[in-house]
Amino acid sequence: MNTAYALENEIETSPRLWTREEYYKMADAGVFHPKERVELIGGRIITMPPQNSPHFTALSLVRDTLHTIFPTGYAIRVQGPLDVSPSSQPEPDIAVVPGSVRDYAHAHPTTALLVVEVAESTVRFDRGEKASLYASAGVPEYWVVNLRTQRLEVFRDPVPMPGEPYGYGYRTSAQFMPGDTVTPLANPQGVIQIADLLP
Repeated sequence: MNTAYALENEIETSPRLWTREEYYKMADAGVFHPKERVELIGGRIITMPPQNSPHFTALSLVRDTLHTIFPTGYAIRVQGPLDVSPSSQPEPDIAVVPGSVRDYAHAHPTTALLVVEVAESTVRFDRGEKASLYASAGVPEYWVVNLRTQRLEVFRDPVPMPGEPYGYGYRTSAQFMPGDTVTPLANPQGVIQIADLLP
């Protein structure tokens, strides 16, 4: 019998998963390129695609629009980390959190009132794994600005869902067209034109 072949078939391989602490140490050591945008998702270090013009434009439009309906008492974080678990630190395009910017000077928030991802090449990942991750962190409302379809996808009501990557998902979802409006759960008086979010 070929011993090497037998051993190879007996060993189960699995990817090396990283903790948030190890992730920080790698960043401090300069492991990542300064212009490379990475996220820690489920213990894996994910390289995010570079921002093209439509993505950056949509990101800016969402930020500006949310600033108008969350004027005081909230912080609008742009691509800032959320410490959702010891093995996950996503950096959503936009996160609306309670309080002020200085409230998070010594620690990143662990959840948010609203998270927004602008998606073109990452639609499936943002709808699937990212949605489950944000639901597991108790984010009550999650938006995906889908640049492919020019629609806003809204996910609400996080609940346990055993089949999802992180054991949670959103009970309800809806899609909004450019001519529609949406009102964030965190501000029932704030009405947003979907067209204002799209490049």
